[in-house]
Amino acid sequence: MNKVFEFLDKYLMGPMGILSQKQFVRAIMAAGMATIPFTIVGSAFLILGILPQAFPFLEGVWAVSFDKINALYMLANRFTMGVLALYFNIVMGFELTQIKAQEYKLNLAPLNGALLGMMAFLMTMAELTIADGGVFTLKEGENYINGVLYGDFASRLGSSGIFVGILMATLAVFLYKECVRRNWTIKLPDVVPSGVSRSFTALIPCFVIAFVVLILNGLLICIGYDLFTIVSVPFGFVANIADTWYGVFIINFLISALWSVGIHGANIISAFYSPITLANLDTNMKIMQGASGEYTTFAGEFQNMYVVCGGSGATLGMCIWMCFCAKSEQLSVLGKASIGPALFNINEPLVFGVPIIYNPNLIIPFILAPSLSSVIAYFAIHSGMFPPVIANVPWPTPALLGGFIGTANLMGGLLALITVTFAFLIYWPFLKAYDKSLVKQEKEMAEAEAQAETA
Repeated sequence: MNKVFEFLDKYLMGPMGILSQKQFVRAIMAAGMATIPFTIVGSAFLILGILPQAFPFLEGVWAVSFDKINALYMLANRFTMGVLALYFNIVMGFELTQIKAQEYKLNLAPLNGALLGMMAFLMTMAELTIADGGVFTLKEGENYINGVLYGDFASRLGSSGIFVGILMATLAVFLYKECVRRNWTIKLPDVVPSGVSRSFTALIPCFVIAFVVLILNGLLICIGYDLFTIVSVPFGFVANIADTWYGVFIINFLISALWSVGIHGANIISAFYSPITLANLDTNMKIMQGASGEYTTFAGEFQNMYVVCGGSGATLGMCIWMCFCAKSEQLSVLGKASIGPALFNINEPLVFGVPIIYNPNLIIPFILAPSLSSVIAYFAIHSGMFPPVIANVPWPTPALLGGFIGTANLMGGLLALITVTFAFLIYWPFLKAYDKSLVKQEKEMAEAEAQAETA
């Protein structure tokens, strides 16, 4: 077992530890966290509109009340989930600028970085074509206005634009940083107010970013593409892999393996899959509202609803058993102290108190429980036996409640109960054996202390 920990430490902990400190990864993590309030608010108003589908007895009440103001309250959904890429882009630009300013000791204004990234992103919205004679023209057709495709709103500002939004924020901040580093800025006297001075500092970078984006987009249009179509190829491939049973298995295996050697695996890995789950959630929302297509499985808070109930490692069942059934004083006390946080998917007291990290007695179930639970949840939803995730819920929402709210269906809560039970069954033989060994240790320690007192 020591060799296993050495292997994980050398080939997983080291590289992932380095990766987690990369500026790009840290900015994506911050952007994902910042968009959570918008996805929850948008989801809440979507649920309000579809409740009669889950509970038919409400149809009469809704027909004379909420249905009449549907167009009004669904604005809260349209301008949260409907423009998710814009929020992602703005926060990405802000956070990345802030990180670069600190690490390179440059006078970079995070707000300028956010606005420059947004400008670069918005410049990619319109679709252009090349007419006879090499003239660039805005694309025309049904649902196009000035070259911008509209659905409920500008389609490219929604989930389909998240990856382009991330890349354009990254490009804009890089160019902004380079302009400031090379002193390609307009400097005003010290007597000029700082707000005015900062705005002029961003003037030349603004021109540089505009020219680079126009040239890049123009070259792609010349060969029949644009940034969105180019980006959709590799990211679409990655997204398709993530929304498979082996994709969710690998994701959860990596998260738990990192945790087992003391690294917060969820923070690192979620930086890569959260844009995908948000895009999939938006797809499910649109289908629920009548759009054509197939539901996705790995969407929204799939992880917290079905996989990591009780915290990373799917430890909710383990914590309940420790609280009520453990015979060793160590596990019993830790179980009682940890049950409250565990109900809200917080399990650091268990991970570091039992401990689970670097513990050969529990490392196998800690990795297998969430990895296999994710596969069960995936097939349960993918088969159509259980409803898909159509609303985002706060990650600390208790397991069964989160499954119900996230699907607007009682079957979602039942699926959470199934995965929690399955995860516990994996833990049970290992946990029982570990508890037995601790009882023996505690007995030996008590006997040793008694002998010491009588000596």
